[in-house]
Amino acid sequence: MSRIDPSFRVCALLGHPVGHSLSPALHNAAFEALCLPFVYVAHDIEPGHVPQAIQAARALGYRGLSVTIPHKVAALACVDEIDPTARAIGCINTIVNEDGRLLGTNSDGLGALDALRQAHADPAGKRVVLLGSGGAARALAMTLAFEARPAELLLLGVVPEELERLARDVAERTGAAVSGRALGEVALGEAMARADLLLQCTPVGQYPDTEQSLVPPGLLRPGLTVFDAVYNPRRTRLLRDAAAAGCRVVEGMEMFLGQAMVQFQVWTGEKPPAEVMRRVVLERV
Repeated sequence: MSRIDPSFRVCALLGHPVGHSLSPALHNAAFEALCLPFVYVAHDIEPGHVPQAIQAARALGYRGLSVTIPHKVAALACVDEIDPTARAIGCINTIVNEDGRLLGTNSDGLGALDALRQAHADPAGKRVVLLGSGGAARALAMTLAFEARPAELLLLGVVPEELERLARDVAERTGAAVSGRALGEVALGEAMARADLLLQCTPVGQYPDTEQSLVPPGLLRPGLTVFDAVYNPRRTRLLRDAAAAGCRVVEGMEMFLGQAMVQFQVWTGEKPPAEVMRRVVLERV
């Protein structure tokens, strides 16, 4: 990296903890590849101190912020403007500073949508089954409904009140054809028989329980696209089963990369150097 001087614009990660994050290496490599006068740093912010941290970033003239666990909801109340999709999701993970005015958005769902489109699996007009009703599921469901307009969106979850609220919110705020059902053997079997695209948005299958999967291999078939939001491991049990069954598979790592690329473009106005960013991630996972 060239010598940092006062002309450089600062972007930062706010989270707790942040020591494990790939974001500083990812964004700094991208800035350097395009010779942009930007630098990215990570700040470990204790819960309860998010408003002060965001206001400090405003006062210091930071160009942008990434917001990660556990601050995505708290950050929502700390910005001046929120885009409609992020407001519907109920949290933000990206802030851009436009001359002192802080604009909040959520790039998680856009990252997943971009990853699907890059894999030639655009959800537009497709029958989509989404497993889960938590934060990741909410980001993907809202973004797909706003941006891709699937023909059908079926949510399968195990937390009844959360599932009902998500299905209602998506329908009311986007007008999408969405429904929710309890995740069980019969409901899953019926849904998978009709699905064009399966989105796995629960923690099932992540390290250390890497042999767990919500979907029996017998329900997987050629012609189906399977996305798993879990990115550790890169190839979950679900994705291994899906590949063996002849499905198109999309790794959760692609969502992480996609959301980072959205952030990069929002902050810099430049097209992100995708291969550089991908190489940084692959070297570290």
